[in-house]
Amino acid sequence: MSRSTFYDWRSTQRAPRCIKLPNGAVRIRRSDLDRWLCGLEE
Repeated sequence: MSRSTFYDWRSTQRAPRCIKLPNGAVRIRRSDLDRWLCGLEE
């Protein structure tokens, strides 16, 4: 997935929940990613 697609999905709340670190980096918890992926299967 391209970076721009991911950020578009974040802005429309279609991406998994993200954590923005103090240095500006974005991280996703494994549990949030797994939950998001399971939701796509349904």
